[in-house]
Amino acid sequence: MKTFGQILKEIRRSKNVTQRELATEVGVDFSYISKIENDHMSPPAADTIVKICEVLGVPPDDLLAMTGKMPTPIREAISEKPAAQQFLREAQTMTLTDDEWSALTQQLKKLR
Repeated sequence: MKTFGQILKEIRRSKNVTQRELATEVGVDFSYISKIENDHMSPPAADTIVKICEVLGVPPDDLLAMTGKMPTPIREAISEKPAAQQFLREAQTMTLTDDEWSALTQQLKKLR
């Protein structure tokens, strides 16, 4: 299984973005990106992962899931809503597959 750093490096290279370019856009030092990609540092905070993905033009979901991290706005929204916590607890007990989560997301979009 590939590490977070290896996957980040592959994505960055596939987008023809240098470490320096990525670092500048994200607002970090390029050595930080280098250390992450070479597995000398653990994956960054969730909000930083989201910024990296925005710069690279890729959805952050896979990288966030890989690290088990959640962006601040999502974490705050869940922690402030008892019904959201209840929903997630119920979903957890069902051990949904990725396909089932996707189907649930599509159903959720139809509510609005």
